[in-house]
Amino acid sequence: MLFDSLVPNFLLILTSYKYLLLFLAIVIEGPILMVASGFLVLLGFFELIPAFLVILAGDLFGDIIWYYIGYFFAEPFLNKYGKFFKLTPDMFEKAKGLFHKYHVKILLISKITIGLGMSLATLMAAGATHIPLKKYLTLNFIGEVVLISILLSVGYFFGQLYTSIADTMKIYFVVGIVTVVGVSMYYASKYIKHTIIN
Repeated sequence: MLFDSLVPNFLLILTSYKYLLLFLAIVIEGPILMVASGFLVLLGFFELIPAFLVILAGDLFGDIIWYYIGYFFAEPFLNKYGKFFKLTPDMFEKAKGLFHKYHVKILLISKITIGLGMSLATLMAAGATHIPLKKYLTLNFIGEVVLISILLSVGYFFGQLYTSIADTMKIYFVVGIVTVVGVSMYYASKYIKHTIIN
């Protein structure tokens, strides 16, 4: 009986605070949830414009957090927690060096391409090299508008494919998409890291 009462209440809370929960989740993990949100827009769970704005605000808020971590705590943070984010001091120093010359291009490209394995290094390097916050947010805003538009569209498109195929094939479709995207991002990030570090 307790379980039967908890489920409706949970669903009610989830529905009532869905945009707040989306904001908080995007701060932690953006790209995957952007794609998932595109699918949820297709299903009618989210409205397109509110979801877009909430995702944009959440991603920018996350960027500000990483900027100030880089600004005030870059080296201590890397020494203590870098391994959890696959972020080495060498990668970070390389990112800092490139920032002095190419910070505009680096911020835009990194945001649009989800960093390809270097996103946290890029955001923290912006803070560590004291790029003006206004400029940093402007560049990230432009990049995020492009990125969110692409990933929401991807989620919406694959959602349409998902709803159009037979039920027995849906699990294979999901596993196939996740595998292809995961493997592609893994090898792309390895290539980018190897190119930058060497």
